[in-house]
Amino acid sequence: MLHGKRILLIVAGGIAAFKSLELIRRLRERGASVRCVLTAAGASFVTPLSLQALSEDKVYGDMFSLTDESEMGHIQLSRDADLLVVAPATANILARMAAGLADDLAATVLLATDKPVLVAPAMNVRMWTHAATATNVEILKRRGIGFVGPNDGAMACNEHGPGRMSEPEEIVAAIESMLGRERASPEKPLAGKRALVTSGPTREALDPVRYISNHSSGKQGHAIAAALAELGADVTLVSGPVTVPDPRGVHVVRVESADQMLAACLATGVVDVAVCAAAVADWKAARPAAAKIKKKAGAAPPSLELAPNPDILATLSRPGPKRPALVVGFAAETEDLVANAIDKRKRKGCDWIVANDVSPATGTFGGERNTVHLVSGEGVENWPPLAKGEVAMRLAGRIALHLRQAGKAEAAE
Repeated sequence: MLHGKRILLIVAGGIAAFKSLELIRRLRERGASVRCVLTAAGASFVTPLSLQALSEDKVYGDMFSLTDESEMGHIQLSRDADLLVVAPATANILARMAAGLADDLAATVLLATDKPVLVAPAMNVRMWTHAATATNVEILKRRGIGFVGPNDGAMACNEHGPGRMSEPEEIVAAIESMLGRERASPEKPLAGKRALVTSGPTREALDPVRYISNHSSGKQGHAIAAALAELGADVTLVSGPVTVPDPRGVHVVRVESADQMLAACLATGVVDVAVCAAAVADWKAARPAAAKIKKKAGAAPPSLELAPNPDILATLSRPGPKRPALVVGFAAETEDLVANAIDKRKRKGCDWIVANDVSPATGTFGGERNTVHLVSGEGVENWPPLAKGEVAMRLAGRIALHLRQAGKAEAAE
């Protein structure tokens, strides 16, 4: 919930501005107060009266209004909030933010603020994929600006692709996560806790050249490791072959095969929480060839005998003095997602399963977003589509809460 939180919503000029009205309503429902800055272009799509009626607060837009400056100067306006949200964030306002311009009230407020900023991009697919926009986004991310979206989908320009603004409930979830992160940062609720995270695919050698693997990018697992570290945990990340950068403040152990991944996990020692996000190959070659398998003219393809790989999640979940207090597995499925995840949790003996659909149409493998279902002994939580970083922060927050409650229960015994 967002009770008592102050949101400054900047509405820029784009057809997606109509979603800002629903966003205000949902934020108010959760107890937040909302104050709006409406750009001149934004006023072509929504009216100040609509924003004012829903926010029940004055709407600001004129940089040089004597009344506004005397009542709430732009510097104070930029700082009298817990979070600034730009929705929709057009290519134009992202470019102005990256360049540090202050040519209207919205840009000036963003330049003058000392509070966190979240943007929800919305633009034509070609504008989003243009090299200039990509550069601007990278600059803003390096400065700590939070992003939610954009989504893939049909747009008002009759084109389809990335550039569609996230839905209001997705933006609200990102706001809750970002404000939760701000609250938790000074407290470091996982300080003193040790965490193990597995990430990425494994590669199972057929010969010195070829291997069995999968499409996992490691983005979700690496994001989880980063989120746990941000909340104060001492994190060891055991990673298969990936191209994503190592998270800051995390000890990384690189492996290739499932056997190597299990050995690295066991070598980590006793941990408080284990998150098995890696897409571990179920099988390996029973007898990998010592030399490259040669193709011979007219000969049939060689037969491939497979053997099962070690079950890392089940191994870490076994009862015993070294079992983590919380073991979280992942279920990557293409059908019967929740039912298979419930069954997997029981079979493996883990505490939670994070289930996600990895069918090619979802774009989960290698993509920037994920839609997950958290399966526990208490039931199933269906999370909205979120950026993988937001999934990671939400999961890290839940882990911190669980460990804190478990610690209180243990102390009371």
